[in-house]
Amino acid sequence: MPSVYIKTYGCQMNERDSDAVAAQLVAKGYSMASDPLKADVVLLNTCSVRDAAEQKAIGKMSHVASQLRSRKKNAVLGFMGCMAQSRGKELIDKLPDVDLVIGTQKFHHTVDHIGEVLSGKTNKVVDVEEEEGSEAAVREHLLDGASGAKSITSFVSIMQGCNQFCTFCIVPYTRGRERSRSIEDIVGECKNLVDHGVREVTLLGQIVTSYGRREIGIKDGKSAFVQLIEAVHQIDGIDRIRFTSPHPKGYGEDLVQAYGRLPKLCESAHIPVQSGSNSMLKRMHRGYTRERFLDIIHKLREVRPDIGITTDIIVGFPGESEEEFEATLSLYREVEFDNAFVFKYSTRRNTPAAELEQQLPTELIEERHAKLLSEVNQIGASRYETYIGKTMQVLVEGPSRRNKERMEGRTRCNRIVVFDGSERFRGQLVDLNIIRSGSFTLYGDPVILK
Repeated sequence: MPSVYIKTYGCQMNERDSDAVAAQLVAKGYSMASDPLKADVVLLNTCSVRDAAEQKAIGKMSHVASQLRSRKKNAVLGFMGCMAQSRGKELIDKLPDVDLVIGTQKFHHTVDHIGEVLSGKTNKVVDVEEEEGSEAAVREHLLDGASGAKSITSFVSIMQGCNQFCTFCIVPYTRGRERSRSIEDIVGECKNLVDHGVREVTLLGQIVTSYGRREIGIKDGKSAFVQLIEAVHQIDGIDRIRFTSPHPKGYGEDLVQAYGRLPKLCESAHIPVQSGSNSMLKRMHRGYTRERFLDIIHKLREVRPDIGITTDIIVGFPGESEEEFEATLSLYREVEFDNAFVFKYSTRRNTPAAELEQQLPTELIEERHAKLLSEVNQIGASRYETYIGKTMQVLVEGPSRRNKERMEGRTRCNRIVVFDGSERFRGQLVDLNIIRSGSFTLYGDPVILK
């Protein structure tokens, strides 16, 4: 059977979609390739959140196509995901070597489309139409890594789409409106994962806290999302539950209290704030204020003082004044996040922000990005140092990504910990004494493992 190379750009949702497509391909007899120039099929799962991500994917495909031509080798080339959804046939017009363009609601048709092209039944495929029920159509997981070792953690997609329409964001146009799977369907998938050795699940959605608002609604004072967490919490074999990405508007009292009463729900929260300025938040159409965000952080730390909190921030949004940027810096210092993804504003076509006046010069955006990133690194290093001397429990996921001779796991508050150990610790909950900290990494004392 043919071999397939898949490269993923963007968020965890994209990673989950790529895994699902890979699992379907493997089930049909395809093998997975690590080198695009040796594969029979090359698929790039794309992101549209920033222009740089789109350009990377286009550049990668252009390079692969050129290399294949120079070697006189034929391969099926395809784009999947968000950029495929937003650009459609334009991608084939731009890169004639491309054979497939598969949108965000069509991942489950990928295997069939590849088969049609390989067999010569069709020449080019552009499949980007909406499809009802697509949120529950792809459930497969590629549970074994390249080494054949079992996966200990897994992403579970609980919904598709977004209704927020932030002025800078293209996601509602590439992923569509919110559509949620049933609690029963998600629980069934999680139970299947447990049967395959998974001990930690991360619930995924564009705005995961919006899960089931229309389809399920509030029951006994609990949002549909909290109802789902409770249902997953009852599954034997699941030790840890995480979720991403939420929206500050979704942090009601029921979710805040869930951190205190559901022990499997990890004390970790990634809450995108985007800006510390109320005027900026209003222009971004975020739907909350600086004061409301700080109140959420305060309540979470009241319930779980040891909670790890990270965020997303955009610098250089159109019209961002020096005072507004300083408000973001002051918010970051006040919260003292454990880490942050800092993004340089990128114009996305057909979004309201793209039409705003006062688009900032690249040099100023770069300057502010560097300044905030320096603050992130400084505060992060300080916070990580506070863990030295403490004993922390990690779920061991496998060999360290940087040093295969060591093992790696995550704490409940989502800190990566590296320690000297063997493969036999994979999948175990291990207590480690933290002896030092590095760049957003902790190192555990191997003595307790003897």
